[in-house]
Amino acid sequence: MKKIDEYQGKKVLVMGFGISGINAAHLLVKLGANVTANDKATPKNNDIVDDLEADGIRVITGDNPISLANEGFDVVVKNPGIPYDNPLVAAFVKQGTPIITEAELGWQIFDGHLISVTGSNGKTTTTTLTQLMIAENAKHQVKYAGNIGISFSKIAEDLEPDDTLVTELSSFQLLGAPTIHPHIAIITNIFSNHLDYHKTRENYINAKLNITRNQTKDDFLVINWDRDEWQKIAQRSQATIVPFSRLNKSHEGSYVEDGMIYWRGQEVMPTKDIRLIGPQNVENALAAIAAAKLSGVTNDAIKKVLTTFSGVRHRLQYVMEYQERLFYNDSKSTDIEATEVALQGFDRPVILLAGGLDRGYTFERLVPYFKKHVKAMIVFGECKDKMKDAGNQAGVPVVESENAITAVPEAWKLSEPGDVILLSPANASWDQFPSFEVRGDKFIEAVEELTGKKEQ
Repeated sequence: MKKIDEYQGKKVLVMGFGISGINAAHLLVKLGANVTANDKATPKNNDIVDDLEADGIRVITGDNPISLANEGFDVVVKNPGIPYDNPLVAAFVKQGTPIITEAELGWQIFDGHLISVTGSNGKTTTTTLTQLMIAENAKHQVKYAGNIGISFSKIAEDLEPDDTLVTELSSFQLLGAPTIHPHIAIITNIFSNHLDYHKTRENYINAKLNITRNQTKDDFLVINWDRDEWQKIAQRSQATIVPFSRLNKSHEGSYVEDGMIYWRGQEVMPTKDIRLIGPQNVENALAAIAAAKLSGVTNDAIKKVLTTFSGVRHRLQYVMEYQERLFYNDSKSTDIEATEVALQGFDRPVILLAGGLDRGYTFERLVPYFKKHVKAMIVFGECKDKMKDAGNQAGVPVVESENAITAVPEAWKLSEPGDVILLSPANASWDQFPSFEVRGDKFIEAVEELTGKKEQ
């Protein structure tokens, strides 16, 4: 951990009691700050408040009182999910108070080799693959943290200058990370996500590009080269560009040609040997390979990881096989693009479980994928009627259900040996579940109850 003194004696407000917020509050105390922690909700677990107060932290819960904006805070550390139009946050913006996220705080104390990953889809899988590949050859610690569910600042506290940290960073985190400077930055792809938060696609892109804002020609930006738009976005970085591509050959990076993965013209391994299914996971592998090779990782280490790693939970996760049906949990597919690529990964008939929060869009884009890959659909949630319309356009039988749990036995009734039963909702979970993780866990529990088996 790097020793810094910029918070010594400063008044800091931490907004949000998530894992990252709680860790940030305790870290700021260590750094000499006078800390107030605030959460709009009242924690059900009193131990959280007791623990904060025991560290000398002032705690305010049950509201974001606007009066806090008049207390002269030097810095606000904001939970990434709290929007900037929150009245208290907006008041701090208006008066010019610096607002950062815990990722920025983690970067400020980190004293090692930083690799950061962002993108609309594939961030967690790419982060995990990169960490595993580098760890195979490493003589020092290689950890991951960030949006993957592990506090950046907490991990950074325990790392030394020779250690490596691979961080998954969301657009929300990057908005509040003005000085972050990874040596290797990865952009997996950019679609139109979180526009309810960012308001415009350009705002969203700009937030993603904060990952490379402070890079120089001595750093590397690993970026998906499969769309012209992404190639143009790369030109806005000062870093050395390292493309990865499933569709376009580029000797400057990693790519696929005739079923073989190459790194700068040298063979690495066949795509068919990657254990993860689907074209999106070939892209994730290519991104991770580029970062790993830039870090000096051998082909043998890369092959070992890609031939054994079976997936991150909720991201096209193989659950089990039962009576010749394969169950997959892809609850992280919270947008249309993710479900498109999930469906393309299967050459078996798919019983698709889909639906969720209604964000106002329709699903005509999925019709060709339904026609080609889907045998039947179980739809649920706020947008089930819109999802049903798309299924009807594709000529696919559609059954309505209450949620992702009740959909499991309905899917089983429609299935036959050789089928895939896939939860890939194409929508956020918040209409019925607090997170995509909870939705995926409940789906797995329903599969286990149906089959009498535990996930594999």
